[in-house]
Formats: sequence, C-alpha cells, structure tokens
Amino acid sequence: MGYEMGGERRRWWLNRSAMVVLWVVVSLGIWACLHLYIRRVSMRKAEEALVSMCEERARMIQDQFAVSVNHVHALAILISTFHYQKHPSAIDQETFAHYTARTAFERPLLNGVAYAQRVAHMERERFENEQGWIIKTMKHEPSPMQDEYAPVIFSQETVSYIEALDMMSGEEDRENIIRARATGKAVLTNPFRLLGSNHLGVVLTFPVYLSGLPADATVDERVENTAGYLGGAFDVESLVENLLRQLAGSQDIMVNVYDVTNISEPLIMYGPQQPDGYMSLSHVSMLDFGDPFRKHHMECRYSQKPPIPLSAITTPSGVFVICMLAGYILYAAWNRYDNVKEDCRKMEELKVQAEAADVAKSQFLATVSHEIRTPMNGVLGMLDMLLDTDLNLTQRDFAQTAQVCGKALISLINEVLDRAKIEAGKLEIEAVPFDLRSILDEVLSLFSAASREKGIELATFVSDRVPEVLTGDPGRFRQIITNLVGNSVKFTERGHIFVQVHLVEHSNMVMDVKSEAHINGHSDEQDHKSNKTLFNTLSGLEAADNRNSWENFKHLLSNDASQNGMPGDSDSGGVTLIVSVEDTGIGIPLQAQDRVFTPFMQADSSTSRNYGGTGIGLSISKCLVELMGGQINFVSRPQVGSTFTFTVVLQRCNGRAIDDAKRAIPEPLPTSFRGMKSLIIDERPVRGAVTAYHLRRLGITAEVVCNVKTAINMLAGQNGYPKSYGKQPNLIFVEKDSWSSGTDAGLCKQLMQFKQNGRSVELPKVILLVTSEYDKTKTSFEDGVIMKPLRASTVATCLQQVLGAGGVQQRKQTPNGSTFLHNLLVGKNILVVDDNKVNLRVAAGALKKYGANVACAESGKDALSLLQLPHKFDACFMDVQMPEMDGFEATRQIRLMESKVNKEARNTGREGSEKSEWHLPVLAMTADVIQATYEECLKCGMDGYVSKPFDEQQLYQAVAKFLLSKPEQ
Repeated sequence: MGYEMGGERRRWWLNRSAMVVLWVVVSLGIWACLHLYIRRVSMRKAEEALVSMCEERARMIQDQFAVSVNHVHALAILISTFHYQKHPSAIDQETFAHYTARTAFERPLLNGVAYAQRVAHMERERFENEQGWIIKTMKHEPSPMQDEYAPVIFSQETVSYIEALDMMSGEEDRENIIRARATGKAVLTNPFRLLGSNHLGVVLTFPVYLSGLPADATVDERVENTAGYLGGAFDVESLVENLLRQLAGSQDIMVNVYDVTNISEPLIMYGPQQPDGYMSLSHVSMLDFGDPFRKHHMECRYSQKPPIPLSAITTPSGVFVICMLAGYILYAAWNRYDNVKEDCRKMEELKVQAEAADVAKSQFLATVSHEIRTPMNGVLGMLDMLLDTDLNLTQRDFAQTAQVCGKALISLINEVLDRAKIEAGKLEIEAVPFDLRSILDEVLSLFSAASREKGIELATFVSDRVPEVLTGDPGRFRQIITNLVGNSVKFTERGHIFVQVHLVEHSNMVMDVKSEAHINGHSDEQDHKSNKTLFNTLSGLEAADNRNSWENFKHLLSNDASQNGMPGDSDSGGVTLIVSVEDTGIGIPLQAQDRVFTPFMQADSSTSRNYGGTGIGLSISKCLVELMGGQINFVSRPQVGSTFTFTVVLQRCNGRAIDDAKRAIPEPLPTSFRGMKSLIIDERPVRGAVTAYHLRRLGITAEVVCNVKTAINMLAGQNGYPKSYGKQPNLIFVEKDSWSSGTDAGLCKQLMQFKQNGRSVELPKVILLVTSEYDKTKTSFEDGVIMKPLRASTVATCLQQVLGAGGVQQRKQTPNGSTFLHNLLVGKNILVVDDNKVNLRVAAGALKKYGANVACAESGKDALSLLQLPHKFDACFMDVQMPEMDGFEATRQIRLMESKVNKEARNTGREGSEKSEWHLPVLAMTADVIQATYEECLKCGMDGYVSKPFDEQQLYQAVAKFLLSKPEQ
C-alpha cells in the first residue's frame, strides 16, 4: 500500500511539473498573440485615421468646388436678369469685367469666367454688325458656317484673350455646351493644362436660360430657352494643394486625384504620376463635382509605414508577468486543493440534506394537516350530531363552546396551509360568478354576535354602481373581508366597524369633488352638541382616515341616486373595486406600522397576550389581494382607529352566469316588498344611509330624516313640507338613539290623525333598530325590533313577521338551506367509503340527517364490490388515503367498469334501456386541502372535492349540481 501511495505521489509531482512547463509555454503564446493583436489593432486604427483624413479632404474639396459652382450659378442668374430682361441691357463687357474682377475672391478656384451667347446662323450677320467683330474659331480663324455659334461676348480680364471665340468650335467644349443646356447643370471637361499656370484643370460650363422656363422642363424646352453659356477654368492642382497645406497631418499622407470617367484609362488631376509611399494602406474617396457624366476620386496613402506602437511591447510583457504571478498563485493554491474539494463535497451533502428537508417539510405539512383534520372531522361531526339531540342548557353550552374551539383550530390550520401555498407559489385564484353583497352579508353574520355583545355598530355598504354579480374568487374575497373585519372586531371596544365597496373610478371622481368642497368652505365633518364633539361617522366617533368622511360618502350617495338603475351586468370587461374596512379601535402604534403585513408578527407583545391571534391573517390578505390584481394599504392612528383599504380586479358576467350565480345564493331576497315606502329616523346620516341601502335591496324606497320632530312635520305637512308630501309610508324605522317617550307619543298622535282623516287605511308599522341585546326592550308602541348588524335577509324576515300573512306574500320555498338539502337527499342511496370508523360514522350521520339512505365501506375493495354494475347508488363519497387500495385507484377502477358497460351498451344499440350511460358521481372526501391533491382527484376521474370537516353549505354545494338534474328512477 505504501508503494502505491509513493507511486501516486510521484505521478502527482510529474503532473505538476508538466503543468508548470505547459503554463510557461501558454504564457509565451499569450504574449505572442497579444503582441500580434495590438499591432493589428494599431494598423486598424491607422487605417481608420487614413480613411477619416481622406474623407475629410474629399469633403472639403467638394464643398469648395460647390461654393464656386454656386457663385457661377449666381452669375448666370445675374446675366439672365440684367442682360436679357432689361431693355436696353444693363451689362456690357466693361461692366462684366469690372464686376468679375471685384468678385474674384468669391471664386478663388477659377482662373476666370466668360459668357458666350447662343447665336443661330441666321442671326450671325446681325450679331457681328452689333459687336463689331466676326466670330472666330478656337484657332483665331473666322468661324465656318454652322447651325449655331457660341461666341464669347463678356469675359473677365484674366481670360480676355478668348473674346469673340466660338466655344462651339472646340469638340470637347461643344460636347460640354450640349450637355449643359440639356441637363441645366454644370458640366466639366477632361483635365488639361491651363495656360499661364501650366497646372492641370477643367473647364466648367453652365447654361443661361431665358425667363419663363418651368422647373420640370423637358430637354427640348431647355434647348429652346437657352440664351447662352457661362464658363470658367478650374485650377484643380491649386485647389488640392491649398487644402493640404491648411490641414494638419498633410505631411504624413500622400494624395492623388483622378478623373475616372473612363475607368480603364484614368486621368490624373493631382499628385505624382508614379504613386509612392506605403502602398499597403490606401483609401479611395469618391468626389462629386456635380457633373453626373464625369466621375472623380481621391486616393490617399501614408508616406511611410506606421511605426509599431510601444504598447505592442509593454502590454504583452505586462500580461506575461501577470500570467507568471497567476501561475505562482495557482501553484501555491494547489496544495489546498484537496481540502477545498473535501469542503465542496460536504457542502453538496448539506445541500442535498437541505433540499430533502424542504421536501420533508412540505410532506410533513400535508401529513400533519391531514392527521389533524381527520380527528377534527370526527370531533366536529360528533359535536354536530350531539347538538341535534336533547340537551339541557348547560350541556348545549358546553357542546357549542367545544364546536367553536374546533372550528377556530380548523381556521388556524387553513391559515398556515394558505401561507405555505403562497410561499410555494401554488395558490391559485378561481374565476366563478358570485354575488358580492351576499358574501358581505355572510361575513356580517359571522361577527354579529360579537358586535352585539360589545355594543358596536357593524355595517356594510355597496355602491349601486357595483354590478350585482361579478366573476372572481368568492372564497378568497370572503377570506380577505373576514380577516379584516375579524381584526376590527377583535381590537374595537366601542364605536363602529364600517365596510364600504365602490368602483375605483367613481371613488376617485368623488374625491376630486370633495377637495373642491373643502376649498369652498363647505366641510361638515363635525357637529358640536352639548359641548361634546360628534363626528359624522357611523357611530359618531372619529375615524382614522379622513377620506372616508360624511361629505365624501354624501357625494357617493348622490351620484348613486343619479344613476338610472343598476349598471349593465351584461357588459364585458374588468371592474376594479375599492373596499375599505373602517373601525374605531385601539389603532396601530406608529413604530409597529411598518411590520403590519409581516407573517406571524403582532403590533407588540401585549397584543397577542390581550387579544390573541397569530399575526398571519394580514400577510395572507396582502398576498391574496396582490394575486387578485390589487393593492392594500392602511391608515391608522393610535386610540382613534384603523382603516384598511384594498383594491381587487374582477370581471363582469354575462346573463347566463348571472342567473346561475343568483340561483346558488343560499337565501335569495324576496321580491314581495317592492313598491313599499319607508321613513327612516336617524340622527346620524351615515347610519341612516346604510339602513336605506339595505331597504333598497328589498325594493323599498326610503326617506331619511334626522329626528322624530322632523318626521312629524313631514307627515303633517308643516315647516315647509307640502300637505301632499308623498303618500303615507308603509314602514317607519326608528334608531334607538332617536327614540324617547316624548317623541314617540307625538309620532303616535300624528299617525292616528292620518287614519282619522282618511289618508290611510291602516297605520304604518313602526320598527325599532337596536345595536345590542341591552337595548332590545320592546314597548307597546313599536311593532317590531331589528337587531343589528343589518342584513337584507334578516330585515326581510322581520318585516314578514311584522306585516304578517296579510301584509305581504310569504316567501316560497327556496332551493337551499337545510330544508332543501333534506328534499335533495331524501330517498337517495349514497355510499360512503372511509377507513376511519369515526369519520365514517360522522359522514353517514350527516347524510342520514337529511334523509339519505347511506351504505358504508371501509376500503376501496369493499366499495368496488358494492358498485358492481348495475347498482342502486346515486352518489359516492370516497376517502382518498386508505390502505390496500386508496381512493384514487378505486375511482379509476369504477370509471373503467362504467366505460366498458357504456361501450357495450352503445355497440348493442339499447336506446330504450333504463340507464344508457353509467356515471356515478364520486366526491373526494379527504383532509388534504393542498392543490396537488385536488388535481390528482380530477385526474383519476372524481367529480368533486369535499374537505374534512364539511358543513351543511359545503355538502349542499358538493351534491346539488349532480342530484338536482338527476331523474327519479
């Protein structure tokens, strides 16, 4: 073994030496590559600099040439204007020579300019008599007879020797003249040696037209209107030489200018005949002198090869030194490689353990929730069955207390599971139609007992602009409202809790109106009575958020009243709601407001001791609001209260979805109260508006007055009220705060006068509105008492009792609740499958309670034996987790049996058979409430999902859609 270790160490040293040599070779290679790269970059930069300098010179040559051409053009216009349009002409040879001499500085590239007039053959004799000389050729000989001539009549002093010469006599000049008058542009000749300077140059020819030539003239029209030709000689060599002398770096580059009209034989215009310098780098820039028939370009190159930059030596050498240092560092670090490798291996093991712990946590959460909910299902189920037996008051109180505690434990488990779903990103939002107002009524019913016990006002208000039925997740919306209202009830000992729902755009519009009202001094936030400040809120106590003021609320009510009917529910599109929950509780300390939405955090340690709670509800609410496309925030003032406001984005529903949602409401509101008139006596306008809102939901019109005295004046037609002020109300609602022995006698007297005067057949019913059980003291005068919080269904029930059978038609039997659930299940054969005997008894007892015939099975195999086709069962409640054969496999076997029988029935064509298609509704019955379990239930063929423990409403929702349409056998 020692020999093997020695051989391994020797190989290790050999490998290390080879790595060192390889590293030095690689470093040298890097030095060479970097050196070549920097040289290449340097040459590229030199090439770019050459291109830039060449393009700059070409551009400047073109610019100066263009300036000279523009001046020649201006001179042509001058001749056209003052020679041909003036009679007599304002220009003669002396004037032209004097003007061109004075303006020669504007044409530094031109040796001189001359003007040749176009003369036809028939006009030659007259022209020569007028000029006093004969037309000569370029060789100073009399011009032979031809169709037309172009004799020079005006010339600059520097080219006076060409006067009287016919420019048409030269072949190249004649070609330039013909091209110039046909195109209307300046044209150029081939380069030639200029007289005097002996420099290479070109002759520029520009046509002069008579007036009246259109811009889009044809060639024939241009030729017809040609009056003459203006020409000038350009000294190209002087032009380029002057530019190169002015520019920096001219000594570093060499320039050649070529006429490349004939690309096979380019004519050199500037530069040496035999190009020299560094020929490896060169650049060609095109020159545009305005003549489309002639092409020129400039070729630039360095006079000598660019030097090798110093960085091509220093930079690679520095990199080589760095590579050597890096190699030394790597060599020194090699000794610690084994330790680092071992640490990495341990870290990988820890990572695997952490991932396994995370999976185990999720599995533990699902298992624990299932294990807790399974016995809790038995506990709550047995308590429910116990409460259906004959118990004395003490026993019933004990059982109800145990039931409440069990439901609280289930609620806590659900909150923890929701938080786990949110952290895992597996919480999904449904999109089903629901009635928002019914959900708020349900939430109020949950906290009605606590609010009555504390004597606080608990109320809801939904704007008439909010559609009656919306599409969203009703369960999660209810959860948010329940969390916020539950916190308010927990931390509020006096005052009120007020829930408002409005459209966001409507609320923003009213806020603008409210701001203007404050500016104009019409704010009525407070009333001062008996040296005590009363705020215009639901309870008269100050609220934390001033935006929820009476003035704001009043504008919302007025805008709702101006709206004709409910908003169109059939309209498609999104609806953004703003919901506020206002309370007058203890508020949130300022130092704790930044952690309100942190999970498992309370405002301070004393909060959990005095009020209880886990501090998880608000964090879940915030996550749910964000999942529903909204935001949540709050305003809180210690010892004043808190106002939580959130927005949600929902969708409108079509007509069919609205009808389905209304049918699913547990207690649909009666329609028999529509058309009735009521009078509300309440000294607090917000509270009176809330009462009127619930009456409007029943179809009852409402008028709100501030006290009984005002109501008496209204009924009697006094103090400005007309005698015929509407018809007598059918109902009078009086708040307990506005009720006294003196005022009730006056109201009674006025109502009796109504009856004696024949204005009514019977007296209106007087109903007292009270907040707590302590105030529920019915006197001989009022006809009924309604306990708050107000809900439309409880108000309807009270009105039915007050009005009696003669006053209003009784409500029909509604398809919900215990009665309808009994009608739905009575006589139905239902199979319950569960391996837990307690849960089996609970489920069977709950179903038998509503008249169902229940058969039980303790395993999936027993269920399959009972469900052999044909069977007599109408539905099956299947537990998911069972030994031997779980609920998933059992359901798959059931669907396989049904599929075979249905296929055989279709093949044999038994149309009139008793049951042509078999499909038994199978509902999962499990304590798991995680999304994966629900998806697995649907995947294996189950029709629904009932979580343990289930209540009456949950049971109804699970079986109604299967048994309502099921024909009787």
